[in-house]
Amino acid sequence: MRLEPARIAAHVAALAVEGGFADVEALFAAPLRAVVSAETLRTAWMAEAAKAGPHLAVGEPVTESVDGRIRVSVPVTGAQGGFTLVLSVDDAGQVQGLRLAPPLGQSWQAPGYAKPGRFAEREVALGDVMGSLTLPKSPAGPAVILLAGAGPFDRDGTAGPNKPLKDLAWGLASRGVAVVRFDKPVFGPDPYTMMDEYAPPTRAALDLLRRTSGVDAGRIHVLGHSGGGKVAPRIAAEEPGIAGLVMLAADAAPLPAAAVRVARRLVSLNPGAAGTADLLARQAAAVQDPELSAATPATELLFGWPAVYWLDARAYDQVATAAAVERPILVLQGGRDYQVTVADDLSRWRAGLAGRADVMIRVLDADDHLFFSGSRPSTPEDYARPQHVDPEVVETIVRWLAPAPSGLVARLRRCRPAEPGAAEK
Repeated sequence: MRLEPARIAAHVAALAVEGGFADVEALFAAPLRAVVSAETLRTAWMAEAAKAGPHLAVGEPVTESVDGRIRVSVPVTGAQGGFTLVLSVDDAGQVQGLRLAPPLGQSWQAPGYAKPGRFAEREVALGDVMGSLTLPKSPAGPAVILLAGAGPFDRDGTAGPNKPLKDLAWGLASRGVAVVRFDKPVFGPDPYTMMDEYAPPTRAALDLLRRTSGVDAGRIHVLGHSGGGKVAPRIAAEEPGIAGLVMLAADAAPLPAAAVRVARRLVSLNPGAAGTADLLARQAAAVQDPELSAATPATELLFGWPAVYWLDARAYDQVATAAAVERPILVLQGGRDYQVTVADDLSRWRAGLAGRADVMIRVLDADDHLFFSGSRPSTPEDYARPQHVDPEVVETIVRWLAPAPSGLVARLRRCRPAEPGAAEK
């Protein structure tokens, strides 16, 4: 007898709470199983569970019909917060889609620096993915293409109740900067590489902006956050039409080692995550193994990404690539960021880009990985609290994008913060 969608969703949530991710994967329809593995789900689930805290409990499912499928939202709560497991179920009772979302009832509110009356936003198709074009009503000006972090992020960079990329898009558009952002595919073709993940929609966005009235086609930039910042130099190296790069919390340290470092830190905050940290350490070691080959199963590797992804990533030096890209670069880093850090990552950018007059580096001491401001050490639980991107991030980017009437030196001088030592060339 086929179970009702609500019972299927509740069963999936219960399995995940108990760590039965292989059993959850067995309930996936073939297309979903091809792109989301048990280990991928485990990694995403444990990240949300760490923020929600111990003693997870499954609430009553909420069912609705969307585009001919049944969508079920299941609230999951812990001692320190919660999140929502959202599934789409077809008529055969198979799980066609699955994602983790903010708690039910939480919705994004525009930051104070966003002025919706100053821009219009519309849905756009960018090859195989959908996105948003946020277009100022002011005269033609610069534009940016937003690149979210590595993995299956939506166009807003959604993290709990927060949407940092939407904050940026609306904040920048309010100040005369056109913005394109897009929903990344859950994963690219199998097997896939970093460029498969980012390049096709970025090229489509570049083509769209070139054809859009109200955009200065000679001032289109790429703005990448985290893994998006890491790949930005590679995209610019292949796309001469990119005028410059903005890199926010861009990782430069080897990702496998960084993932283990972050996992160990999370264990110090939540000892119950020790098993997941040990698994990540084994998977990271497999990624770094000199014997890694394209035939190595993705289930044995970090984040469930295929071996060809890791082989390609091992051959990519983002700092050297950025140094060879002869276009202006802005690097912003949060001082409280424990994922991409000043010591491990920014130090590499500083060394690799030293001596370039067209590079500006700034550390925002109060900001975390998502550029949310605070005064205490950053933790995953912070992302469960509604926040907005630091307005200083928007202000710095807008000033940096402004044309320099007296050349690049004047441009950098306008961008330089007043406090000594806060910005560096």
